[in-house]
Amino acid sequence: MNLSAATGSAAPASPDPAALQAFQDLLAGNRRFVEGDVQHPNQDESRRRALESGQAPFAMVLGCSDSRVPVELLFDQGLGDLFVARNAGHVLGRSMQASVEFAVEVLGVQVVLVLGHESCGAVGATVEAIQKGTTLPGEMPILVDQVKEHLDPADPTEQAVETHVLGTLTDLRSRSLIVREAEEKGSIVVAGAVYGLGDGGVRVISGPEA
Repeated sequence: MNLSAATGSAAPASPDPAALQAFQDLLAGNRRFVEGDVQHPNQDESRRRALESGQAPFAMVLGCSDSRVPVELLFDQGLGDLFVARNAGHVLGRSMQASVEFAVEVLGVQVVLVLGHESCGAVGATVEAIQKGTTLPGEMPILVDQVKEHLDPADPTEQAVETHVLGTLTDLRSRSLIVREAEEKGSIVVAGAVYGLGDGGVRVISGPEA
């Protein structure tokens, strides 16, 4: 599969310099995290006080709830820097879409990043459901149903995490006029990436750095 091509919509040829810089700043934070050179920015009392009147995060991250993927830590960001929405498997239900749209339309973020990760339980459960016909209890099948839409039923293990990230990007662009128009104008960078549990690195699979 050509991961860079499977995004469902063409990104703008040239995002606004400010949006591109915001994306690069996000990735720079992850590089600091990987290298053990974290700055822990914007985490003191003065920052807390400054945020009492409102917030202006520069990036929105749509990620998985997995406890091994603490978004603010792995990007070395502080209070008020990131607007984060997480659920198991970063599946794009209505509330998650609304959260992304709120970040773009109301808060004015310059980056929307869909962040998957290695050894994702929701993706693994979906692969098992496809291969073995297993069913999860309670309301958990909704996660499998939404992830399943993105995987190849003939070989669901083929780059499953990456494929699901790209599928979430496709869903976001196709369902959200707010996100689509902002990206087409170049006012936001929309990207997808995968976090490595072992090395701590964020690998961009769709976006300016892919």
